[in-house]
Amino acid sequence: MANSPQAKKRAKQNDKRFAVNKARRSRIRTFLRKVEEAIASGDKDAATAALRAAQPEIMRGVTKGVFHKNTASRKVSRLAARVKALG
Repeated sequence: MANSPQAKKRAKQNDKRFAVNKARRSRIRTFLRKVEEAIASGDKDAATAALRAAQPEIMRGVTKGVFHKNTASRKVSRLAARVKALG
């Protein structure tokens, strides 16, 4: 348990950041799931639209520190390749 006032404040700040990051990660996963579902259904137009919506959301996660830049780039790249292969 935190004893000093500074440690107590840090604990509160960590809880706040955790909640924000958790919500953002969940939102990104939702966008990814929509792309996955569109790919699974075989609908190239829907998959392309879902990918276009997901890409800025994933990269926003990078700027907010939720994902590492290379991780996000890898996810986008692999999804784009799978969408392209639908045609």
